[in-house]
Amino acid sequence: MLQILGKSESINVRKVLWLCVEMDIPYEHEQWGGNHRTTRTPEFMALNPNALVPVIRDGDLVLWESNTICRYLAMRDGRTDLLPAEPQRRALVEQWMDWQATELNDSWRYAFMGLVRQSVLHADAQAIAASVSAWNAQMKILEAQLTSTGAYVAGDTFTVADIAVGLSAHRWFMAPIERPDLPAVSAYYEMLSERPAFMRWGRNGVP
Repeated sequence: MLQILGKSESINVRKVLWLCVEMDIPYEHEQWGGNHRTTRTPEFMALNPNALVPVIRDGDLVLWESNTICRYLAMRDGRTDLLPAEPQRRALVEQWMDWQATELNDSWRYAFMGLVRQSVLHADAQAIAASVSAWNAQMKILEAQLTSTGAYVAGDTFTVADIAVGLSAHRWFMAPIERPDLPAVSAYYEMLSERPAFMRWGRNGVP
């Protein structure tokens, strides 16, 4: 059975958990990181030398990096609805997954750590304000894309890109910040909320 290692509070771990529920993949989940078992052990670092979550074990395969894991699981089970086989359509899905992991995540990291996690290392008010501004700017990029597609982030059907981006959208709505009115993002969020897997692992009260 697929094993998922990582704390369920992690947005990256929840990508994998959400996808497994979407795809009806049986799994065992072990809590690692944060207030759970430390990832700074020889046992865990033998699986991921970065000491980060998530990690999966699928038979003899050990894999880390959340977006890579999601792509692997979709490919493994032949779910071309979630990760298209046609190169151009697949590239668009992967583009938005990579955008979420780089530009979008980088924009909100400082503000989230300071305002939500209450990290003493992220308490500079100017840096928080700059992070919020950058975060909102990235969400306006998402607004434009969703206005263009009229549905999901990479087109008119749900894909693995929506798992990555949808979790970040949830984090934006839950954060104690001032947000611009983005009607396409709001409609997208409510559309995702019709999916039981998102309600379980996305819109579950955990920012």
